[in-house]
Amino acid sequence: MSSISTGRMIDDNSDPVKGKVVWLPAKSIWITAMSLTAIVGGPLTFTCSAFGVFIFLTAVTICLGHSVGMHRLLIHRSFRTHVWIEHALVYLGTLVGMAGPFGMIYAHDIRDWAQRQSACHDLYAHRRPFFIDAAWQMHCAVALDHPPRFVLNEGERSDRFYRFLEATWMVQQIPLAVALLVFGGLPWVVWGIAVRISVSLTGHWLVGHFAHRDGHQGWIVDDVAVQGYNLPHFGLVTFGESFHGNHHAFPESARLGIEPGQFDLGWLFIRLLARLGLASEIKLPHTIMPRAGLRRINLAETARRRTNSQPLIDEQASERLA
Repeated sequence: MSSISTGRMIDDNSDPVKGKVVWLPAKSIWITAMSLTAIVGGPLTFTCSAFGVFIFLTAVTICLGHSVGMHRLLIHRSFRTHVWIEHALVYLGTLVGMAGPFGMIYAHDIRDWAQRQSACHDLYAHRRPFFIDAAWQMHCAVALDHPPRFVLNEGERSDRFYRFLEATWMVQQIPLAVALLVFGGLPWVVWGIAVRISVSLTGHWLVGHFAHRDGHQGWIVDDVAVQGYNLPHFGLVTFGESFHGNHHAFPESARLGIEPGQFDLGWLFIRLLARLGLASEIKLPHTIMPRAGLRRINLAETARRRTNSQPLIDEQASERLA
């Protein structure tokens, strides 16, 4: 099967379909330990202050860390900022507990590469039933028979801070846990570490599962294995990441909530940085090159496509966001 190179993923007679799902012991044990601690220890240690710490740290690490730092900045380079701000945001993203910076780049890019092909493995497309997809995404990975070559950019590869985070991403929870223990005792540790990580990782999978299966579409990309969908009711709690159909349409855009009424807290933070003179070269849908095959569709046609299972496309294919 022929495929195309995308960014850091270099085509080398690669095949995005053939491969087997393999268990990743370290990832699985990490997620299981955090989840069991949260399920057992969460109710036993609940206090209002511990719950408040959970809400605050989840918001900061997911919004500023994962969505802005890891996803929009490190992975897509949708804006530029001072290196110390970038490092701080990526550090917060590491505290989410998914992976280190290089692991996050690889996990994102291999999925993005596969989804852009004409066909891909079911794991990359979230095609399997709910609980099978949960087990695959949370505890496994695809070992492709012929994977693409993964090549980090020189700036990423030579960054000592990122290399340090990549080697120590799990133990980065320890300094935070010590601080929580000192200021709030065991309840703050359980809710600020275990509950936060288990909820964040489960929530990340849930958004990925549903945002690749069905939902609102303002845009469609022809001739690709996987489409993205918006989950408009979850924009606030996902800090804009649930507008995944928009992201498939404009991957490099710093703004994910690009349609009217789509609230994107991550974008608001980037705008704040820009107003303070701390962010520049911000990429938006009208300033970037459209993806090949990108077409605009409307709500009526989305409903017709669901009814008829046919890709009925808006004839105004050249329409773009201002």
